[in-house]
Amino acid sequence: MTMNMNSSKSTISKKHLIAIAVVLAIGVGAGTFILQGGGKPKAAATEDDGHGHGGHTEAKGHGDGEHHGKGGEKGHDDDKGHADGEHHEKSEAKGPHGGTVFKEGDFSLEALLSEDGGEPRLRIWLSDKDKPLPLNAATVTATVTRPTDEKQKLTFAAEKDSLVSREIVAEPHAFDIEIIAQTATEPFMFVMSKEEGKIELTDAQIKAASISLDAAVKANIKTALLLPGEIRLNEDRTSHVVPRLAGVVESVNASLGQVVKKGQVLAVIASPTASEQRSELQTAQKRLSLAKTTYEREKKLWEQKVSAEQDYLQAKQALSEAEVAVANANQKLSAMGLSASSVAGLNRIELRAPFDGIVIEKHLSLGEAVKEDAAVFTISDLSQVWAEINVPAKDLPSVRVGEKVTIKATAFDASATGTVAFVGALIGEQTRTAKARVVLDNPKGAWRPGLFVNVEVVSEETAAPVTISADAVQNVGEKPVVFLKVDGGFIAQPVKLGRSDGKRVEVLSGLKAGMPYASTGSFVVKSELGKGSAEHTH
Repeated sequence: MTMNMNSSKSTISKKHLIAIAVVLAIGVGAGTFILQGGGKPKAAATEDDGHGHGGHTEAKGHGDGEHHGKGGEKGHDDDKGHADGEHHEKSEAKGPHGGTVFKEGDFSLEALLSEDGGEPRLRIWLSDKDKPLPLNAATVTATVTRPTDEKQKLTFAAEKDSLVSREIVAEPHAFDIEIIAQTATEPFMFVMSKEEGKIELTDAQIKAASISLDAAVKANIKTALLLPGEIRLNEDRTSHVVPRLAGVVESVNASLGQVVKKGQVLAVIASPTASEQRSELQTAQKRLSLAKTTYEREKKLWEQKVSAEQDYLQAKQALSEAEVAVANANQKLSAMGLSASSVAGLNRIELRAPFDGIVIEKHLSLGEAVKEDAAVFTISDLSQVWAEINVPAKDLPSVRVGEKVTIKATAFDASATGTVAFVGALIGEQTRTAKARVVLDNPKGAWRPGLFVNVEVVSEETAAPVTISADAVQNVGEKPVVFLKVDGGFIAQPVKLGRSDGKRVEVLSGLKAGMPYASTGSFVVKSELGKGSAEHTH
């Protein structure tokens, strides 16, 4: 105030100064009361830190050394603009052992998830007025609550200068730990959060990556046996064409892989034996014709009483023998696969297709001499094939004739359904397996003989309490995981799997019914694993 200020102004200014001094005195007294812990709650889990985070639990890293007492008086002028995750990262108090410090009044607790012993365990250090307390100064217990709502109780034992949990805290280390320290006078409760391995993805990013969410549900699982097999020729529709008579190849009309029709000429062979057999038939036929004429004449003369009955009977006997000779010659030709006559000549043998099919083998060429038992052609109808299965003895009760099966190719993406037509009665001495057969329609010829296949045989269908989509399962570190949806992203949740029918998988442990997870597009989440802001530290 300058010397030339009038008296009235000077009086008003003095009144203002007195009022300001009173307000400041009250504020200092109240601040001292708050800093000394007057009226603070015993449990620090829901204490308002005065920076716009009222209702936050200590799970977000609010050590009392940072937000309460002396540590809470400075360093937070910019809190209004902080995102919650950023604020916690900056404000987390670290103790002398590298753990998170929680403080209430003079009592403080440092917690660290440590792997010093080779296995992750929770370590606790106690202090009062920043001085270490004896390990028996408080009884400490803790409860781990995971995103799956699974809870784990921790008890502690003294080890050197700290309390160490007797129980191992298994990964993933994404959970809340409620720590209760019961001293001789009062209990203290703190909550510690861990988000190691969290894959941070916003809803917009999830939608853009075409990641669909699903919930674990109860469903029926078909228990299926997966058995190895091989596509074989349908032996009921496969024929080996042989000449039946030795000869020389005069012409070849069919080539390997050619589609042929029933009765189509495949090749022509010249055979002396064929000529002899046809000549024998022709001779027998002429003798039969002569015997018929003689019989008719002798019969007429005998009826007219001109010739003796003996001549008639001899003619009748000769006719019967001639008929037998012709029949015998025809049967010989038929047995040899020959026709009674051949346009090409008496010595020609025409090899014909026994049914519609494909020439899958050919073993003759023009001018080649072939034996009577040589398989010169193999014809097969590939519109139906067999899937031959090797069934271990222990699985034989599940493989029954008439059972529906699914056949999948191993070399390419193809599947088909069929019916078990045959199960062998014998078990191989070396393989200890029995043969089973499935008749498989093959209209497009995709199932080629020699192709290896896997055959799924449904043994039973039962309800599973918790199932997920088979596409959701990924392997991380050679262990199956499911990416569980949590606030702000996903965590890799280890699971123990049970039965599967190829579409859904039973979850024995690790998930509960109703929990959301990444279904379609889970491989995208896996690719983001390790790119998140959370780091794996202990």
